[in-house]
Amino acid sequence: MESLIKFVQDEFVTKKDFPKFGAGDTITVYYEIREGEKTRTQFFRGVVIQVKGTGNTQTFTIRKMSGTIGVERIFPLNMPALQKIEVNKYGKVRRKRIYYFRGLTGKKARIKEKRMS
Repeated sequence: MESLIKFVQDEFVTKKDFPKFGAGDTITVYYEIREGEKTRTQFFRGVVIQVKGTGNTQTFTIRKMSGTIGVERIFPLNMPALQKIEVNKYGKVRRKRIYYFRGLTGKKARIKEKRMS
């Protein structure tokens, strides 16, 4: 049964090339929204809280501050409406899942930038 599921995923699910990113990175996700017959592109920019799963079932959670309210959104990596992902900053964190980031405010909520050479 597992081999049948793997075969269908390999054959029919289109793979997109997105850049590598992880927890602590600041990324911008562009995705398509359909309203009736019209479509538009919207973006969501924030810090990656976690990357979960492998292969076609991989998801990632992004958190941004909208005013004083924190907004989180979970994106599946194989979502058809996902157009592109841009990595704005690579963050230096010590964990894979930075749930503690939710409780931080002000200067404590800053993430150091990783030097890429």
